[in-house]
Amino acid sequence: MLPGLGAAVSLLLALAEQDKSRSIQTAALKCLQALTLQCDCSQDHNIPSTEERRALGSTMASFLPGITITLSRIIMGDLKQGQAVTVRALKMWSRAVGLVMEDCQLEKCDAVGPLSPGLGQSSKLVVQRTQDWVKSTSHRLAVQLKNIISCVSAHQHWRVRLELVELADHVLARCSQSLGECVGPLLEVLVGSVNDEDTRIRERCSSVLRSVSERIQRSGGGGGDGMFTDVLSENLHVLASSLPRLMRTSDDHKKLFVLNVFLGYLKVLGPTVSVVLNSAAHLQRISKALMQVLELDVMNVRIVEERSSAVSIDGSSRSQHPSTACSQKKNFLYFRDEKIFSALMELCRTLGCYGDIYLLTDHFLDLYGESSVYRKQAAMVLNQIIMGAASGAAGPTGAAGPTGAERCPPCSLEELRAAVVSVLEEYTSLNNWNLRTVTEDDDGDTKDQPHCPFMLPSVSNMELVPSSLSTSPAQSAVHHLNGNIWQLCVQLEGVACFARALGRDFRSLLMTSLYHVLEKAGDESLLVSQAALDSMWGVSDACGYGSLRELINDNADYLLCHVSLNLRRLSLHPQAPRVLTVMLAHSNPSLLPLVGDVIQDVLVALDLSYNHTAPLFCSILHSVMKALVSWFPSSHGGKSECNRNKTTSPEALNVRQFLLDYCKQKELAEGMAAEDDDTEDPVIPPAPQVEEEDEGPDVKEELPSHLQITKDIMERCIHLLSHPSQPLRLKVLDVLELCVHVLSERENELLPMVHRCWPALLQRLTADDPLAVLRAFRVLFVLGETCGDFLRRRVSKEVLPRLTSSLSRQAAVSARATPVYTHTLAYKLQLAVLQGLGSLCLSLNLGETDLDSVCEACLPYLSCRQPVRLQEACLSVFQHLIQVDPDALWFTLCELHCPLSYEPNHPDLPPVHLNGIGQQRDEYTDNLMKLLREEFSLPDSQSTSLDNGMIKDATNE
Repeated sequence: MLPGLGAAVSLLLALAEQDKSRSIQTAALKCLQALTLQCDCSQDHNIPSTEERRALGSTMASFLPGITITLSRIIMGDLKQGQAVTVRALKMWSRAVGLVMEDCQLEKCDAVGPLSPGLGQSSKLVVQRTQDWVKSTSHRLAVQLKNIISCVSAHQHWRVRLELVELADHVLARCSQSLGECVGPLLEVLVGSVNDEDTRIRERCSSVLRSVSERIQRSGGGGGDGMFTDVLSENLHVLASSLPRLMRTSDDHKKLFVLNVFLGYLKVLGPTVSVVLNSAAHLQRISKALMQVLELDVMNVRIVEERSSAVSIDGSSRSQHPSTACSQKKNFLYFRDEKIFSALMELCRTLGCYGDIYLLTDHFLDLYGESSVYRKQAAMVLNQIIMGAASGAAGPTGAAGPTGAERCPPCSLEELRAAVVSVLEEYTSLNNWNLRTVTEDDDGDTKDQPHCPFMLPSVSNMELVPSSLSTSPAQSAVHHLNGNIWQLCVQLEGVACFARALGRDFRSLLMTSLYHVLEKAGDESLLVSQAALDSMWGVSDACGYGSLRELINDNADYLLCHVSLNLRRLSLHPQAPRVLTVMLAHSNPSLLPLVGDVIQDVLVALDLSYNHTAPLFCSILHSVMKALVSWFPSSHGGKSECNRNKTTSPEALNVRQFLLDYCKQKELAEGMAAEDDDTEDPVIPPAPQVEEEDEGPDVKEELPSHLQITKDIMERCIHLLSHPSQPLRLKVLDVLELCVHVLSERENELLPMVHRCWPALLQRLTADDPLAVLRAFRVLFVLGETCGDFLRRRVSKEVLPRLTSSLSRQAAVSARATPVYTHTLAYKLQLAVLQGLGSLCLSLNLGETDLDSVCEACLPYLSCRQPVRLQEACLSVFQHLIQVDPDALWFTLCELHCPLSYEPNHPDLPPVHLNGIGQQRDEYTDNLMKLLREEFSLPDSQSTSLDNGMIKDATNE
C-alpha cells in the first residue's frame, strides 16, 4: 500500500507546485488533504477513531519530509500564484504536521512493536516514530516553520496572515510537547498578530491566545497561568536582546513585524508587565534596546533655513498653527518608515500604561543623565510613557490579556503629577535646557552678553548689578550642535505631552514651564523655534486656552516678573530678551501696561552702559517697536494713498478755459489789464468775540503710553545712529523706521524728533557703508511720506544732489554690466534708490529745478541696455514725477521721442516744433513709448490735428 500511496502523494505535490493553473493547484492540495482524512468541505465525513488516526499518522510519517518541504516551497513561492494557493498550502502543512506529530499519538512511541515480515521491500519505507525520530524531525520542522513565518508574517493579504494564526493554533493545540522548539516562534506569530491592522485577525488572535493560556492552566494546575507568563516574559527578554541587531539588518517589513511581536508580548502580558519589569535584567534589556533602536540621525538639520512670516508673527488664530506650514520630521539611523516609528511610540505608551510609573520614570531619567548618547532617546521614551500612563488606552481591543485580566487602569493624578514634575525639572535644568544651537560667530544676539560688565539696573536703588564673567565654551562641532537642537525639540515635545496628560491641571505648572518654552520660541534655530511654537499650541489646547494670545496674556504677570529679574542677570540668563520678544509678537495692546516698566528699565540700562549693552537692548527695542506698529497701525499711509489716487485722476482739461486764463495772466504780467477790481480794499470780517474765562496755565497734553514709549526709544536712536558698530547702526535704522510709523499720527511730536535726528541720518545717507546707506534710504522714504513739506528744503539741498550724481555715475556701469552685476551691493543700492525716489519726489512736491535734475539723472535708466528691474524702477520714478508736473514731463519725454506730428489747421497758430518728432528708434524708444501711451493716452498714429473749433474759439476770445 505504501508505494501506491507514495505515488499518489508525489503526483499531487507535483501538480500543486508545478502546474500553471491556480485552480488545479488548489484542487491538488484539497485532494491531498482529503487523502489524510482531514477534508474541510461542507459534506459529511466519517471521523476516524483514535486508533485509526494513530495508524494514519504512522503511515503518513513516511511522507512527512517530502510533504512539508514541498509545501514550504509553495508557501514561500512567487506572489503571482495568488493567495488561495498559499492559504491552502499553509492549511495542508499544519494538518500534516498535526497528524504525524500529535502528542497523544507519540505518548507510547517507544513501545512500537516489530514490523510485519510480509511487507517485503516496503518495510524500508516505514518510519518508526521513536524518541530520536521525533527529536530530529522536530528540529527540521522548526527550521521550516521559521522560514515560513519570516515569509508569511508580513504578507499583504489578510487571508494568508489569518491562516498563519490558524496554523499556530492547530500546531500548539496538538503538538506543543513534540514540537517544543516551535512553541516560541508560534507564540511570536500570535503576539505579533495582536496588533494586525485587520480586525478579524486581531479578534481571532486574541481568542487563540486565551485558549492557549487556558490549556496551559489546565495542564499545569494552579500554576499554569504563571508558566504561561514565564514563557512570555522569557520570549520578551530574548526578543529585546535581539531587537537592535534585527533593526540594523532586517528590511522594513521584518522590522515592523518584530516590533509588533514586541508590542504583542506587552499587551498579552497586560498588567503583569509591571511584575516582569521588576526584574532588573528585563528592564535593563528592554531599555537598552529602545535606546539603540531610537538613535536619531541628527545630520539632517539645514545650515541655511527659511523662516516663514506666519510662524513668527501672528499666533492669535488656530488656522496659523505653525505645524500646518512646516512640520518637523525625525530621521533615525536604523529605519525610515513612519509605521515603524509609530509602533515604537505605541510600545512606549504600552509600557507606561501597564508598568509602574515611578519605576519607569526613575530608570529612564537615570539613562537620561547617564550619557549624552542616550539623552534624546530617553526623552522620547519618557514623553510616551507619561502619555500612556495618563490615558490607559494603549491596551489591546477587548481584554488586556489572554487570561481574561482586566485592562490596567490609569495611574492616579497625584502619581502622574509627581512624575511630570520630576521629568520637567530634569528637562529645564540649566545643563539640559540652555544648550548652544548655533555657532558662536552666528549667535549675534547673545555673543556679547557674557562680556557685559554691567547689566540691567535695579529700579529701586538705580545701582548697577555686576555680572560674573563666564567664559564661553569652545566652538562645538556641527554634529554636537545638531544633537543639541534635536534634544531641545524632543524636550519641547515632552512639555506638550505632559500638558495633554494632565489637562487643565497643568495650569499650576505653567509658572515653572511656560517661561522656558517661550525662551526657545525665540531661538535662532528654526527647528527649535518651530518645536517651541508647537509646544505652546499643545499647552494652550490642553489647558483650555483659545489661542497663544490668551495663554500669554493670562500668565503675563509672572512671565514679565521673570523677564525683569533675569534681565538684571544676563550672564546667567542670556535668553531673557527672547521671552519678551515672543510675548510681544503673540500678544495684543492689553499687555502694554504690564510691559511698560520693563521697557523703561531697558532704556535706563541703555543710557548707563550703551557701549556694552547696546546690541542686546536694541534687539529688545526693535521687538517692542514691531509690536507697537502691529498693535497701533497708522492711517497715514492710507491717507497718502487716497491723496495720490486723487492726483492721478484729475478732471478733464478744458482747453478753452486754459487759454483764457493764460491770456489773462500774460496781460496782468505786462500791466495791460485793469486792476480796479483787484485794488479795492478787502472787507475784513470782524473777529469773533470769545468770552474770557479764568483758565489755569497751559498744560501739555499727556501722550498715550505707546506714543511716549516710541518717543523715548527714538531719543536713544538719535544717539546710536553714529555708533561705530555697523550691525548696530543697521538695527537702529530699523528701529527708527518703525518709530516714524508709530509717531506719524502726531506731527507735533514727530517733526521735532525728525529735526534732531536729521544730522545723524544725513551722515548715514552720504558717508557710510553701502549697506547702511541702503537702509538709511528706506528710512528717508518713510520720512518723506510722513513729514512731507517739512523735509523738502533739506532733501533738495543736502540729499538730492548727491543722489542724482550717484545715479548718473552708476548708469554707465550698469548699462554695460554682465548678469552677475545684479548680485552686487551697488546694484541693490541703485534699485532701492530708484524704487523710492519717485514716491519721495511726490511726497515732498519738489520744484521744477529739482524735478529737472531727477529727470536728467533717471533718463539713462530708460535704456533697454539696463537691467530689467532698473528699467521698471525708472518707469515708476517717471510715473510719480508725472503726477507732480505732467506738462513738464510730457515736454521732456517728447523732446526725446515723439511719435506724432502736430500740424495746426489755423494760420495764426505757429507750427509745433519738438526735437523728438521724426527721430529714429533707439535704445530709449520702447520705454518712452510705454510712458507716453500709459500716462498721456497717446495713440500710435503717425499724425494728428488739433481740434479746429476749440482753437478758433480760443483765439476769438
